[in-house]
Amino acid sequence: MFSFFRKKTESGSPWETQRMPDVVPTAEPPAPVSVSTPATPHAPAPVQAPEPVQASAPATAPEPSSAPLDFLKRVFTGSPPPSAAPAVPQPAAPVPLTSAPVSTPAPAPSAEVPRDAWFQRLRKGLARTGSGIAQVFTGARIDDELYEELESALLMADAGVRATEHLLKDLKQRVKAAGSTEPAQVKALLADAIVDLLAPLERSLMVGEHQPTVIMVAGVNGAGKTTSIGKLTRHLAEAKCKVLLAAADTFRAAAREQLEVWADRNQVEIVSQEGGDPASVTFDSVRAGKARGCDVVIADTAGRLPTQLHLMEELRKIKRVITKAEATAPHEVLLVIDGNTGQNALEQVKSFDAALGLTGLIVTKLDGTAKGGVLAAIALWSRERASQAGAKPIPVYFIGVGEKLEDLQTFNAREFASALLN
Repeated sequence: MFSFFRKKTESGSPWETQRMPDVVPTAEPPAPVSVSTPATPHAPAPVQAPEPVQASAPATAPEPSSAPLDFLKRVFTGSPPPSAAPAVPQPAAPVPLTSAPVSTPAPAPSAEVPRDAWFQRLRKGLARTGSGIAQVFTGARIDDELYEELESALLMADAGVRATEHLLKDLKQRVKAAGSTEPAQVKALLADAIVDLLAPLERSLMVGEHQPTVIMVAGVNGAGKTTSIGKLTRHLAEAKCKVLLAAADTFRAAAREQLEVWADRNQVEIVSQEGGDPASVTFDSVRAGKARGCDVVIADTAGRLPTQLHLMEELRKIKRVITKAEATAPHEVLLVIDGNTGQNALEQVKSFDAALGLTGLIVTKLDGTAKGGVLAAIALWSRERASQAGAKPIPVYFIGVGEKLEDLQTFNAREFASALLN
């Protein structure tokens, strides 16, 4: 089992289960922000043109479901994120969302979504990427021809030239050290090499260290940015986090309405402004989140191509304005990338990191074309970047293989390598 995010409490320990108490507002909410209750639970909240900023508040708090138990379990047991998991992780007993002793009754295991079900979806999603690699090991000999075929397969999977060279060099050393004589053994050693390359990208998203935790989300249009925000919001809301969404994507048509639909579904508040300035909306949202004692504020920024320098500058402005509203924010700057774009995804990571200083990634649509190998290229670049800067690699917080809520899950290197090669 894996935690969907880590939740830190007021005592300072990230492993405690007690939810942080609401902060007593130190200032009145900004004047232009108003709160209204949506007419229906599944329809976008109405927007009044004369009002500069509108916000919708849920009529009732969301009922927690058993789903977050799966995602938060590793946090509440106090164990650190595993560097390697079995090829097909088995479901374990759920942990209650409470600060009571372990003896507190827990929901029935059948109520949870088992992690092995996610593994099967991931395996199916990566089938087109991994089929070409797995076919290399169907022969009976380990020779130069096998390595040449493997090189071609990795390049076709968009692992990139440098990451492919890195994996082949590592694999040959492992084969020599192990004295492997069977292609099946080489395949298992390749999985280990991929795990070692991707393992530094594993990290849990921290929520609760700041009140509120401000998350700025960026990405190009079509990468699945707003949908990923909606799924993340659902998991946060079900874990009893008070979430406020900022509809700062005023550039794309219907982006605000799409986020309002997610806000209504998840019964969380949203600050939006029709045709308004994105930086202004974000500023109002952070101030409102502080005043209302929110746990998390998520800003959905407009999709930007990294080649559009003037638009990238607008993203920098949004980040600066967030800092003016809260000196320590943004606490997370996430980039959503489409796994189908291959090496272009790596270029997006480089460009957005140079402009904003990324703290995490969400990789979506890995169930599409055979491009999943780009995670190897991202991992190698991120590791080298971290080595030069004396920092940690940019983590991949979540990966997605579909449109359903459960199709966005935490990233685990062993799971990914096993699903890729089986």
